[in-house]
Parts: sequence; structure tokens; C-alpha cells
Amino acid sequence: MGERFVVVPVDGRRTVTAEGAHLDDVAADPDTGGSSAGTGQEKDQLEDSVFESVDPGAAVPILEYNREPNKYGDGVPKENSPFINNTDDKGNSYDGTNMALFEEEMDSNPMVSSFLSKLANYTNLTQGAQEHEEADDDEGPKKKAVKSPQMGTFMGVYLPCLQNILGVILFLRLTWIVGTAGILESLAIVGLCCSCTMLTAISMSAIATNGVVPAGGSYYMISRSLGPEFGGAVGLCFYLGTTFAGSMYILGTIEILLTYMVPKAAIFVAEKKENEMDALLNNMRVYGTCCLALMAVVVFVGVKYVNKLALVFLACVILSILAIYAGVIKTIFEPPDFPVCMLGNRTLQNHQFDKCLKTEVIDNVTVTTKLWSLFCNGPQLNDTCNDYFESNNVTVLQGIPGLTSGVISENMWSLYGPQGMLVEVSKLTSVDSGDPAQDIYMPYVVNDITTFFTLLVGIYFPSVTGIMAGSNRSGDLRDAQKSIPIGTILAITTTSIIYISSVVLFGACIEGVLLRDKFGDSVKGNLVIGTLSWPSPWVIVIGSFFSCCGAGLQSLTGAPRLLQAIARDGIVPFLQVFGHGKANGEPTWALLLTAGICEIGILIASLDSVAPILSMFFLMCYLFVNLACAVQTLLRTPNWRPRFKYYHWALSFLGMSLCLAIMFISSWYYAIVAMVIAGCIYKYIEYRGAEKEWGDGIRGLSLNAARYALNRLEDAPPHTKNWRPQLLVLLNLDSDQAVKHPRLLSFTTQLKAGKGLTIVGNVLQGTYLTKDSEAKRAEQNIKASMAAERTKGFCHVVVSSNLRDGVSHLIQSAGLGGMKHNTVLMAWPGTWKQSNDSHSWRNFIETIRETTAAHQALLVAKNVDSFPTNLDRLGEGTIDVWWVVHDGGLLMLLPFLIRQHKVWRKCKMRIFTVAQMDDNSIQMKKDLQMFLYHLRLDAEVEVVEMHDNDISAFTYEKTLVMEQRSQMLKQMHLSRTEREREAQLIHDRNTASHAAINEKADAEPEQVHMTWTKDKLLTERNRNRECNANVAVRDLFNMKPEWESLNQTNVRRMHTAVKLNEVVVNKSQGAHLVLLNMPGPPKNRGGDENYMEFLEVLLEGLNRVLLVRGGGREVITIYS
Repeated sequence: MGERFVVVPVDGRRTVTAEGAHLDDVAADPDTGGSSAGTGQEKDQLEDSVFESVDPGAAVPILEYNREPNKYGDGVPKENSPFINNTDDKGNSYDGTNMALFEEEMDSNPMVSSFLSKLANYTNLTQGAQEHEEADDDEGPKKKAVKSPQMGTFMGVYLPCLQNILGVILFLRLTWIVGTAGILESLAIVGLCCSCTMLTAISMSAIATNGVVPAGGSYYMISRSLGPEFGGAVGLCFYLGTTFAGSMYILGTIEILLTYMVPKAAIFVAEKKENEMDALLNNMRVYGTCCLALMAVVVFVGVKYVNKLALVFLACVILSILAIYAGVIKTIFEPPDFPVCMLGNRTLQNHQFDKCLKTEVIDNVTVTTKLWSLFCNGPQLNDTCNDYFESNNVTVLQGIPGLTSGVISENMWSLYGPQGMLVEVSKLTSVDSGDPAQDIYMPYVVNDITTFFTLLVGIYFPSVTGIMAGSNRSGDLRDAQKSIPIGTILAITTTSIIYISSVVLFGACIEGVLLRDKFGDSVKGNLVIGTLSWPSPWVIVIGSFFSCCGAGLQSLTGAPRLLQAIARDGIVPFLQVFGHGKANGEPTWALLLTAGICEIGILIASLDSVAPILSMFFLMCYLFVNLACAVQTLLRTPNWRPRFKYYHWALSFLGMSLCLAIMFISSWYYAIVAMVIAGCIYKYIEYRGAEKEWGDGIRGLSLNAARYALNRLEDAPPHTKNWRPQLLVLLNLDSDQAVKHPRLLSFTTQLKAGKGLTIVGNVLQGTYLTKDSEAKRAEQNIKASMAAERTKGFCHVVVSSNLRDGVSHLIQSAGLGGMKHNTVLMAWPGTWKQSNDSHSWRNFIETIRETTAAHQALLVAKNVDSFPTNLDRLGEGTIDVWWVVHDGGLLMLLPFLIRQHKVWRKCKMRIFTVAQMDDNSIQMKKDLQMFLYHLRLDAEVEVVEMHDNDISAFTYEKTLVMEQRSQMLKQMHLSRTEREREAQLIHDRNTASHAAINEKADAEPEQVHMTWTKDKLLTERNRNRECNANVAVRDLFNMKPEWESLNQTNVRRMHTAVKLNEVVVNKSQGAHLVLLNMPGPPKNRGGDENYMEFLEVLLEGLNRVLLVRGGGREVITIYS
């Protein structure tokens, strides 16, 4: 039997979980300044990185540079590698001019040409072998209290459980199960199912006594123990099980009505015997639909009367069981007379004859009986008859031989068979003759379905459900902590004794052929269990009829309320409509849905087909009750303190295993369907459902699993094959605490695709005591942006006395244990030239140094606001990789990861590398193609030759202006007001000097030894307008040092930046994305401003650029 519910008053209030609050008052950033008088910059100008000055005013094109010679690199030793920091190779020294920007890192990051030369013989690679060896070495608001009668254990738990457990299967199918499976296997079925429910009851008692369980029963217990996802999935499965249980009870009611009470009421009557089953099913559909409609109206109109009649229905069940036991006792002295007519060893249906005789003598005349007419063509003695009928005699067996008859030995063993198999008695002799195909047209008792052990388990299991009745009424109990365990376990014990004794007594009292006669056709259509009862079979028939009616009504009463409870919890959005009802709280819409689903079971029409369906859903529910208890016990959560002490996690796991086993034993395909339904609901709630924090065990389990995994991750760094970017994304917020560059999060999503670790960090300047509310608001805004951009990860907002320290803290401490970031992603500070505060670019450079010191990779996105969103779909295009130096292979890995996302999927990958004078560019291309082939990467390869050309006049001019501006600011120490005045003066002089400069350059190009043409100079000057302003600075202050006096290191590095930029722009200006090695900052911090100028020149003219700096270890391998 399925679960039945008691109607309790419904609290109309909904518990609303606040997901967030509207933030009406947003504090402005106190550090944001106004615009400069001479520049026209907007006050709310957006900074481009987390390091930008909080004062974007005073956009003065003057930089604090110095002319000190500087060195590149940070001096931090990197991870030993066959390729990185390999000091054995003496060919890494470099003194040319083209690659001067990278020269100080050549010892640790070799030129690609040098790197590729080592890969000519791939079998000599030591990286993979070494790593394999290392891997082998180590492995809401509170609800109003419901005022209700204070019930004790007997009335509140024991009797309701008894009423729910005993029912339709006991009266209509248990005798047939005993006859088909035999006593031994029937005891195994009963023992298996009762053990399952007993173990579940123990787990349920522990959960139910671990605090107050409001009305809602198993749904409430599972959802609060295992979380909203499991709770919603199992709650809906429980609802479906209860609904199909209503179908089963209605079908049982109609079967009793049409088969045993009023057979003549059938609308469809079979003219032929082979059509009898179809006629019965059609009658069940018609009468079942009418009965369902009537019951739904009763529940809708007078639901309060359903509960009042519960004791009447329970009385019917108890009286029926007592009548059975009384009948068993009576068989010892006087067995009832229910003869079974046998032809040979075959059982006959005796609906159409009274005497079990072929012929009889009346007035000394032998005449045929009605039985003769059923097997012969006519009533005459000389008419043609069925061969089997002519060859075998008719005998009469006593259907109820009695308890002392010894028939128990014959009923010990099973007799399974296919559909249409004749019900026979092995102890009677029989002469086989005639055509077996004609047997279906004869009035034999046959199997209506194919029988086997697992089928009977599924049909029987609903008779042991109903154990949740006590927990459903916990609000009505005087002492639920005491009553629920005692009442439930006593009820299961009582019903188990009843079932076990019934199996034995049925097998000891009733003849086997009558037991296997499902519908009592051999005893004139009597209910088989009714033939055993005393004083009359009608006691059982009427009692079981009212019992099924009451059970159906209570299922239609309880299921809508369960659905309403789930809907009002708000965890399944599309069910919210079913949370509404009438003014008094009655779930009208839920009742309509329940009736509709119940009709599906009615249309199936077969009790034997519906029973396994609801068995699946109840077994799913019981499985998760056991799982909830086991999880809570093993986690030892502080709140797990049940008053019921007789539980153990092993018993819960055994119960869970039994539930799972019974699911697949009874019907493996129904089990899979039920699991798929539960899984779909689970994923839907996880994806779309409301966030609920119920302190569930799954969260505790997740914490334990995370702790275990973090401890394992702490053991060793990840293998190269498992390396992937674990990102720390440094975001910047505006004065309203809104994310400035959401495209940075979009790019993070495209790069990560939900895999690996993502930490989105931000730094607020101040103290935490004064900025705590701003920090929380910033965190909420970042999380909202992450959700909008579908970035899966964590948010970390740090409040620090200054931005530099805050970023340093993030880089050092973000993450936990082995789950730490290995890559930092940030935006290029695009307004560093306009900022009056040098802290923005100084912080940027210090961050580069810190990531290098921490052996972390660095990704810097330039023009990040032009990057595609997650909704964009880039067409045919390229992702260009400029592989200048090898620093771990991150440049190779990133395009592969990006192209996994649908935004970049159509883009092709191109790899460019630079060849010097002594390099064999043809061999380099072959080696690179072979390397990519072994890396399993598809990309076009191109080797770009950069010769040691003479340094151009343009390069000297850029370097000169850079150093002059730096020197000027050092000497003058202008105040902010003076700088603004000088900036305006520079701007005015710039226009006047522009034409003179161009004329001078055109008229006297031969005075300087250079390799550029007039057109090239004009193009470069138009593209670099700042150069003219810088020359104006030189003219203004009469600082005209000769080119020869310039710092030659700066000249060579500027030459590298100009030449490399020229090549990159020429090849990749139309690319969707350009990835480029990022040179390291100078070791001498005095040259930091020059470093920013070098990078600016290097990236000039490119739209989307991603500067990449490796973390000091190999991140890609050719080995499997």
C-alpha cells in the first residue's frame, strides 16, 4: 500500500528566502577626483586595471622617467626544467639589437630558435620521462504552530501506520503470490520487503527524533537532511508514488466491485473467452475514471470528512483480518465447502455450470450436463467433443482442505509460467491429447500474465509501504520524539507478523490450484481470501472494498498537499502555481494535477502493472531516507543528536542497498526511468531552483570531500598533463562599486569553460572597520557580474591600507591549500599616461614582479572592453601566437583552451616565431611543425625573419623624448597646478611646431644614417602623435642632447619594441586575438616608467592583445 496522508491546517504564509537586498544608497569613492582644467577629461573616467590611480584627473602627458641604465628580469630562480633556466647551454647569450627587450631573460627563457633546436630529436626529451618517474614515485521566518489534538503513540502513530500498510495487495494478490511463488519464496519476498521497511523505519526514527519534524513527512526529512536538490527530487518522486498509489487503490476498488460484488455491472462483456481480459481492462478504465472523478469531487468539497472516516476504514481492515484468522481456526474443525472442478489435472472455471459432471442419470436416463456443452458441439452424447475432454475424467478437489490436511507440503515450491499457462495439479493424472492451441478457447483457469520471482516482488512491495504515516502526523503527537519510533516499529512488526503468518496459513489451508486462481474463477468468482474467512466471504469483500475506497480518498487528499508543500518551498520554480489554492488553503490546482496523473494509472488499468510503478517511487524515497541517516551519522555533524539511539550507519547503508536491489529486482527498466526522472529534477533544481540553506548533510559531505581533496592536492604539485590555468582575476570597480570591465569576466569564462579554479579578486583602499559595508556591496556586485557572465568561481574582496599591499595579499593568500591559483589575469592600465598618480603603473609593474617571484603565470589583456561577450560568435578569423621566447609553453596551451568555447570555435590558430640572422628559418619551421604535431595542436606556422638592421631615427627620437621627459620631471618637481599649466603650454606649442618638424625631416633625411623612408616616417609619425608633443617638450626647455649621449640600452630596447611591433602589426592587425610574450620588468626599479613606454610601443596599433608571461614551469607536454 502507498502512503496515506492526514489533512492538517495549511499555513498560508510563504517563507521567503532573501537572496539579496536592493542597495539604494551607493557611497561614492572618496578618492575620485575632478577633471583637470586643461584636458577636458570626464570626472567619471574609468580606470583600466586594478592598479590605476583612484584620481584620474589631470591627464598630463608627462611621465616621470629617469635616464638610469636598467636591467630586465627579476633575478628570481625558476623551477628547474630541461628548457627553462637551463644554464648548460652556452648559446643563450645574446648581444644583438632586435631582441634586446628580452635579452636579460635569455638565460632562463631561451629564444624559440634555440628551444626548437633542442627538439630536433624528440626521443631525447627528458621532460616527460622525468615527470613520469616523479609521478610513479608518489601516488525564514518561523511557521505558526499548528494547534492540534495531543495524540499518543497508539492513536497517533501505531493505528495510522497499520491502516496505511495493510490493504489492497493483502486482500487481492497475496494468495496468488503464495500459490505462484510457493511458501518459501513468498516468505523470502515478504522478508525482503519487510526488512527494507524496518531498516528504513530505523533510519527514519533517527531523523524524526533529531528535532521537530513538521507535517510533510519524508519530504521534509530528506530535504532538510540532504538539501533542496535531493529533497525536491525525492519529494516529487514521493508525490508521484502517492498519486499512483491512488490509481492502484481505485483499480482495486473497481476490481472488487466488478469481479466479486456486481459482475453484471460490466459495460464490456467478452463474447469469447480469449477476449475476457481486454473486456475487464476496458471496464476498469471506464469505471476507474468515473470513480476517480467522484473521489476528486469528494476531496474538493468535503475533505474534512475523509479523515473522520479514517477510523471506519481502519475498522474494516481489522475486521477483515480477524475474519481471516477466525476462518483459519474454523478449518481445523469444519473446513468450508468450496469444491474445485478438475478435468484431468486442469482447473475449470465453474461460472457456467453447477455440477462437476460430464453426464448424469435422471429417471434412468443418461443426460449431459452444462459442462458437456462447454467442451462439445452440442448437448447430445454423440456430439463431437474436445479430445482432452473425452480422454480425461472430471474430479472434484476441496478448495479449502483445512489447516491439518497436509496441503502445506504441496504449496512449498514455486510454479512460475508464461501467460496462458494452464493452472494444473501435479498429483492428478492426465492424458494429454488434442490440440493445445484450442485450450485458450476452453473454460480453463490460466495465468493472465507471465509470472516470475522479480515481478512478484514489485507487485507485493506496495503492501509494506505506509511507514511514514506517523512522521506525517508529528505535529499532532504529544511526544513525537518517543511516539514515532515506537509506533512505527511496532506497526511494521505487527504487519510483518500478519504477512508472514498469512503466507504460511494460506499455504497450509488452501489448495494450490485455488491459490493460483487470481480472480477465483474456479469457485464461482468468489474472492479467494474470502473463501477462507468466517463467517462469510462477504466480510472480506465488503471490508476490502471500503478499505480500498478509503485508501484512494486519502491518497487523493495527501498527494496534492505534498505537492503544495514542495511548491511553497519555492525550490522548483515551474511548480509555484500549484502552491496556490482556495481561500482556506485547499490545493485546488494541485488536486487537478494529481487527478490527471492518477488518470494515467487508471488507463493502464492493470493492478499488476501499476504496483511496480509506485514501488519504484517509494523505494527511491526510502533509499534517500537511509542515505540521509547514514550521511548524517558518518559526518558526525554537531546538530546530529537524535533521541532514538538504536541506529547505526551500517544499518542505513544496508537499508539503502536493499532499496536499490529491490528496485532493480522488481523492474530494472522502471528503476532506470525513476532514477532518470529524479536525476532530471535534481539537475533542474540545481540549475534553476531557488537557493536554500537548510544546513543539509550534503553540504557537510561536500566540505569533508573538499577537505580530503585539498589534503591530497597538498602532497605534490600537479603533473604537467594535469596543469591548467587556475585563475586569479584582478578586477577594478568604479566609484559605485560596479565592475568596470565585465568583458574580463567574459574572457575568463571563455578561457575556463567552468573547469578548474577561478578566484575573482578586488582591493578596496582603507580599513576593514570603515569599509566593511562597501566590501560586502562590492562582493555582491562582483557575484552578480559573475552570474551574468556565467563565470563559475569564487569572489574575494580585500580591504587594505593601500592598493599595492592588497594586491600582494591576494596573490599570496588567495585560495586554500593545494587549491590555489597559478595564473593571474588582469587588464592593461590603458590610462596610465593620463593619470597624475604614478602609483597605477608602479603597482602594475610590482604585480608583474610578484607573480614572477611566486612562480605564477601572468595574463594581461589590452583593450579588454573590445573582447567578445559570451553571446558573440566570432566568424572565420585567426588567433595569432607570437612565440618569441619559450617560457613554459603557456602560449601554446591558451589558444587551445580558448578555442574550446563556442565564441572562438571557428577561429584558426597561427603561430609566428622570430628568426635571427644565424637561424635557419626553413629548419625552424619544420621543427616547429613537428613540435605542434606531437603536441596534437592544429595551427599554421610562419617564421618571421628579423635582421640586425641599423637603428632608425624614429627609434632615437622615441628614446630621446622618453628620457627627456623623465629628466625634466626630475629636475623641475612641478606641482600639480604647474604641471597643468605646462601641459596646456605644451599642447599650444605642439600645433605650431608640427609643420616645422615635418619640413625638417623631409628636407634633411641624409644627415642621419637610417633605414627608413619618407613614407614610412610619415606613417609612423601619424600613428604616434605623441612624438610631436615630446619634441615640443625638447624645444620648450632647450634640452637638445645628441643621440650619441642617449642610454644605449634604452635605445636598443626601444628598437626591439619598434621592430617587433612593426612585424606584428603587419602580420596580425586583422587577427581576432594576438598572444605575445610579455618581457619582464627591469631589475632596477628606476627604469619602471621606461618599461611601460616600451610595452606601449610594442602593443601600438593592435586591438585585442593578450600579453603572456609564464610561471616558470612547463605546462604542456608531448607525452600521453
